[in-house]
Amino acid sequence: MNRTTFLAYVRRAPFGGRLQQSQIDGMAAILDEWDRRGLTDKRWLANMLAQSFHETGGRMQSVRETFASSDAQAISRLEEAWLNGKLKWVTKPYWRKNKGGLAYFGRGLIQITHESNYAKFGIAAHPDRALDLKTSVSILFDGMIYGKFTGRDLGDYFSETIDDPIGARKIVNGTDKAKLIAGYHKNFLDALEAADEVASAPDVKPEDAKPDDVPAAKSKSLWTILLTLFPGLGGLAFLEKIDNAFSLGAFALVVIAVGVASWLFFTGRITINRGKAAT
Repeated sequence: MNRTTFLAYVRRAPFGGRLQQSQIDGMAAILDEWDRRGLTDKRWLANMLAQSFHETGGRMQSVRETFASSDAQAISRLEEAWLNGKLKWVTKPYWRKNKGGLAYFGRGLIQITHESNYAKFGIAAHPDRALDLKTSVSILFDGMIYGKFTGRDLGDYFSETIDDPIGARKIVNGTDKAKLIAGYHKNFLDALEAADEVASAPDVKPEDAKPDDVPAAKSKSLWTILLTLFPGLGGLAFLEKIDNAFSLGAFALVVIAVGVASWLFFTGRITINRGKAAT
């Protein structure tokens, strides 16, 4: 597979013209597992990518239900929604902690819920493992290939005689957003088929496959700006003008701010987003 072509095509759809490094990493983990298992029907791979895209809100990383940043936040959000009558299909609040302090709300590339479903994948004693990308990718493959999510599997909807991306939603969650996910399936399948050629497609440029979020320390444009503004140590001549406590205090605040900015800069916590790619 030519991954440059694949990424360039999915950038356009379903990702809407932008790709983050985390999204690329998530898809790479799925593609690597596909290669490792030696599978061949691209419709299976397209559907796994499509289901993951929907379940993670396009993030392509293992997430908590409600996209919470912590277990406590996920539990709180689900509890509030249930008390407000927004989860009418729920008869037993599965997100509440058991006697052992464990909670089985949705986690992963595919949102597995309830202790019994975590047990199918051998992580009932450690539900947080579903947030590990490698573990979540394994759950994605085993769940969709062997029918561990709902009893339905990829072979039920994609074979020599069947091609049913809408029905394939039943592998994960009934008919919820089935037509929408079938659209994502087509996007991913188009990209996989275009990526069959060894050479990149003629309408693909190498930069089309690169992430839009570049760590600030690696941004050539930012370094150019900084070197233009501060070409040498001569810019420190202003220190001679500090002649009172107020000036010294102001300078100290500036130094602290620069120190914090430098830490964010060099640890990659600040990113520089490229302009929107052409579609």
